Amino acid sequence: MQTHDLTESIRQAVVAAINSQTPLQIQGGGSKSFYGREPQGKVLSLLGHQGIVNYHPSELVLTARTGTALSTIEQTLAEQGQMLAFEPPHFSSTATLGGAIACGFSGARRPFTGAARDFVLGCKLINGQAQVLSFGGEVMKNVAGYDVSRLMVGAMGTLGVLLEVSLKVLPKPAVECTQVFELKCADAMIAWLELSKKCIPLSGLSFEQNTLYVRLSGSEKAVKAARLKVGGEALSSDEDFWQDSKEQQLDFFTAADDLWRLSVPPAIPEIALSGEWFYEWGGAQRWLKTSESKQTVFSTAEQLGGHAALFRSRDRAAELFQPLPEVLKKLNRNLKIAFDPQQIFNPYRMQKDW
Repeated sequence: MQTHDLTESIRQAVVAAINSQTPLQIQGGGSKSFYGREPQGKVLSLLGHQGIVNYHPSELVLTARTGTALSTIEQTLAEQGQMLAFEPPHFSSTATLGGAIACGFSGARRPFTGAARDFVLGCKLINGQAQVLSFGGEVMKNVAGYDVSRLMVGAMGTLGVLLEVSLKVLPKPAVECTQVFELKCADAMIAWLELSKKCIPLSGLSFEQNTLYVRLSGSEKAVKAARLKVGGEALSSDEDFWQDSKEQQLDFFTAADDLWRLSVPPAIPEIALSGEWFYEWGGAQRWLKTSESKQTVFSTAEQLGGHAALFRSRDRAAELFQPLPEVLKKLNRNLKIAFDPQQIFNPYRMQKDW
């Protein structure tokens, strides 16, 4: 693959934006541009800033520039029998590493192997003073700035221009299979809580339309033993289901105009919101298509000890994310000021007032 380090030209673009007080819309492949409030500002493209900087298969560490195609990274890892264990969705063939980290989405393995932020070891970025800063490193023992690197996950480019990311990677499982069960929602909830307590190699728990999907991943011996313990019927096209689920290509998602994502404790029973539901992460992540008002969904999620976000929406001018308590709002605001004092990076993408 071609490699291009455009750090200096990107930094000069940030300098010019600071001097002219021009907001910047940081953009990779645009595969997740639908997420969050409407992007604003002059486009700063990172697509040309690409290449794998370091990859040590024996050490399970990869460092790449943020404009690198996500598909390129996954292919490189697959050639060594490895993977990004947080299973980032692409949503388009143009998806980049930077977009995956900036949005912080994780796939079906998230409850069992960790979220995107759990695999970030370090990063390099340009802050709102046009300084090139490095945080963390390429080993778990290097904890200097470790939490700062994690701050960038899900920040949607509002804290700086990500240049490079170092990630922990994992070996691909030798065998995977999916068992399915025909159950009512209430029974499925009991089942996934019981399954989570068992010593079995779970890597996916989803539920839709009275069908519970249980993915098992690991050695051939471990998966075979788990199948006997779990029961159910084998899903012949299991790879297609999990891929389509991750990329939101299932019928549930393709028919959605407004799509909510709720994060709640998995033990929470069926939520009293009208509409259609799709459950992931053993009930910890729930997708909802509903005509209920934003305030109703937000308040319901808060009462249940969780939070909600309008993942896809026709109206992107209003608030799309769970309103923060004042303490957290102040903390987020202070972080924004510290990293981006002139508020030039992706302004108003997450909050309508900054």
